Parts: sequence; C-alpha cells; structure tokens
Amino acid sequence: MRMTTANKITIGRIVLVPCFIVALLAYTENGEDLYRWLAISFFTVAAVGDGVDGWVARHFNQRSEMGALLDPLADKLLLVLGLVILSLDNGPQLDRIPLWLTATVLCRDVMLLVLLVLVNYLVGKGTVRPHIIGKAATVFQMACVLWALLKWDPHWLFILAAAATAGTGISGLLYLRDGIAMMRRRHTPPAAAK
Repeated sequence: MRMTTANKITIGRIVLVPCFIVALLAYTENGEDLYRWLAISFFTVAAVGDGVDGWVARHFNQRSEMGALLDPLADKLLLVLGLVILSLDNGPQLDRIPLWLTATVLCRDVMLLVLLVLVNYLVGKGTVRPHIIGKAATVFQMACVLWALLKWDPHWLFILAAAATAGTGISGLLYLRDGIAMMRRRHTPPAAAK
C-alpha cells in the first residue's frame, strides 16, 4: 500500500497528540505558561491538519482505506483526550469544560464503535457517510478545547459546549438511524423489499 501525502499528514496529526497531552498535563501540573502555549500550538496544528489532509485527499484523489481508518482515529485521540483532561478540575490554571459534553462525546463514540462492529458483523462492510451536523459538532468540540486553553470568557465556553453537546447527540442519533437502516436492509427478504 502506497503512502499518500494525505496519509502522511494524518500520521503527523497522530504524532502531535502525545505532544499536546504532555504539554497540557505539564501546564496543569506547574502552571508554566510556556506549556499552555505549546499545547495550544500542537492542538491548533493538529486541528488545522484535519482540514488539510481531507482537502489533499479529495483534491489529489488520494482517498484510501488507510486514510479512512487513520483520519477519524486522529480526530478521536486529539479531541477525546483533550476534552477528558479539560473536564477535570485543573485548579486555578484552566476553566473546566462541562463534564456533560465529555460524557456525551464518549457515549456517542462508544455507541458508534458498537454499531460499526454490529454492521460489519451482520451486514458486511458498510459505508457510513459523515453528516454535516457531525462535522459541525467536531468544530464546536475543537472550539471548546481552544477556548478553554486560551482562557477566554467562561460564559461563551458554556455556550460552545452546549452547541457541541447538541451537535454530538444529534449526529449520534443520525448515525444510529443509518446503522439500523443498513441492518434492516440486510435482513429484509427480497420479496418484501419490492
């Protein structure tokens, strides 16, 4: 399997995740502002890389099975770990991201994993197309992490978290609907399908 430019960018994003986490944990531990700015930089580069690798894959026809697996993995690692750490009590250093956002993201991702296993087991290889609401939820989640790291107005952090939670929950329901529809089509007898 040939390594495409889009896949190299995605792997670079995955490599940035531990750098982001180490810098974030160092900041929460000792409050040294350099670590906070390092965490912001690593997170921003990884988040922007999400759009760049997608654009490269589409524009240069570099879509691949490897990219389809690694791209969401890079997103999940970056966002879930960032949300989990920032929803903990990090003392005076950082405002907390509401725990209900983190719980919603974790529940949706576990549900999607179970759904993916079920669809692949019962139906075979299924394709699930991303919904625009899911992409919007990801943008809101990224905005929450950056907002908290930049120490901007906590009132707006709450509003961003509410929007991210709503988008995450709705996108989870849409994916659940799509997965159930795929499984039903598989088990519908040919005569009944007419």
